[in-house]
Amino acid sequence: MTNVDYRALQGSTVLVTGAAGFIGSHLVDRLLSLGARVVGVDNLSTGTDQNLAEARRHPEFVFVRADVNRFEEVAQIFSAHKIDYVFHYAAVVGVRIVIERPLEVFKDIDGIKFLLALAHAHRVKKFVFASSSEAYGEPVELPEREEGVLNVNADDPYGLTKLVGENMVRNYWRRFGLPGCSLRFFNVYGPRQNASAYGFVVGIFMKRALAGAPPVIFGDGKATRDFVFISDNVEAGVHALLADAANGKTFNIGSGRQTTINELAEKIAVLSGKPLVPVHEPERAIEVRYRCPDVTRMRELLAFEPQVPLDEGLRRTYDWFRIGHA
Repeated sequence: MTNVDYRALQGSTVLVTGAAGFIGSHLVDRLLSLGARVVGVDNLSTGTDQNLAEARRHPEFVFVRADVNRFEEVAQIFSAHKIDYVFHYAAVVGVRIVIERPLEVFKDIDGIKFLLALAHAHRVKKFVFASSSEAYGEPVELPEREEGVLNVNADDPYGLTKLVGENMVRNYWRRFGLPGCSLRFFNVYGPRQNASAYGFVVGIFMKRALAGAPPVIFGDGKATRDFVFISDNVEAGVHALLADAANGKTFNIGSGRQTTINELAEKIAVLSGKPLVPVHEPERAIEVRYRCPDVTRMRELLAFEPQVPLDEGLRRTYDWFRIGHA
């Protein structure tokens, strides 16, 4: 991994939406450590104030409770602060939420639209949009390439919403000259991850393991995911912000390695030291079978390579949950 010049962030003001969420809060901490002033925005629907405990002690952090899907609330933020950069990470997330409240996901298109319009009007220097591997749908090819074939399911509002956002970011760059890029996140895990029933697989498995309960696997467990530790995800986002070569492009953010859900369950059982035998239940709606990104573009244009191996990242995450965060 080559060195990156972080000096552009020193003294700049960065808007982070979804700041109280798992990924957003880690991003806030990293930006503050690099000398940026951060305006964190969240409606606290799924994010928690506890995630921002460290940031709130920093003199260069400002928190605004607001809903980015409401134009007036977002406009007030841009009027009150001279924003240099935007990370738009706020979104309805989680398989269970998407299944239970699918139409709510489409409201996020308003937030993308409002933020891009305001970023353009206020001459923001760069706009980074958090997309998702769900933009691929069930993959037609592996590994999944940014310029490859998409097979998004029309019944998956989350993947469709992310594709709309990617296209809006690209069009603002091509038509209006607003520098921006989109990041297709693969499975991010680490401390602060939601471990409730509405959370994500690593946190859910770890919470159950700590309680001595077996992991619940939907399907046969042979489905694969690409797991990326939170610090690697955040650093890739910072690289994308600072790389001019990223403008107008979409990037896979992952490790490039597949891990089955069965393998993940086994690794977490080993960490727990308990003989946990998985319980299998029927597959859920809109579940994707395989995930594995081609990360060539990330490596070449963002000059970034993930640094935390899966076993090490799982250990760090388990230790965090073990000391009382589950």
